Amino acid sequence: SYAQAMEWTYLACIVLSGVALVAITLIIPLGVFMRYVMNSALSWPEPASICLRVLFSFIGGAAVYRANGHIAVEMLRDRVSSDTRRVMQWGVQVCVALIALFLLVYGARLCEATWQQTLAEFPGLRQGIVYLPIPLAGALTLAVMVLPTIIRTTEEAILTVPYSYRDTGYSLGATRWEMVRTTV
Repeated sequence: SYAQAMEWTYLACIVLSGVALVAITLIIPLGVFMRYVMNSALSWPEPASICLRVLFSFIGGAAVYRANGHIAVEMLRDRVSSDTRRVMQWGVQVCVALIALFLLVYGARLCEATWQQTLAEFPGLRQGIVYLPIPLAGALTLAVMVLPTIIRTTEEAILTVPYSYRDTGYSLGATRWEMVRTTV
């Protein structure tokens, strides 16, 4: 189902962000150690950590939105009426949607514009791939935002089907999934 796919996507975002953060934490000290202790600087730790930071920031940002862990000004929110609070929450959702749409559209354009460029330290890695987490994060955030609407609409559609239709389908041997797929 869509909800289960979004849950798996959320977990994948968390794992990817965590792996990127651990890799950054290991790569930076390695570069410092090689440069200052071994007197043999490596050329790849800094660009690799930048690539991983892009992945961590944008994919992690989509996961943070899904977990409802984004920044909220609670002091202000707690001091206003419930009607004002609803308007503020709606405004926050609109702002997040606009930012996610911006990331999706302009991130895709950035990927397209830099697709043929490669990193000097990693000749096989296209710059467009490095920027791919930007539009991906926008798409994931928009998908997560749409999830409650899809669930609510689906539940309402299922509830409008008369029980007699369901009972008839079950008596004919239909499974629950077959009933949802063919009757609804």
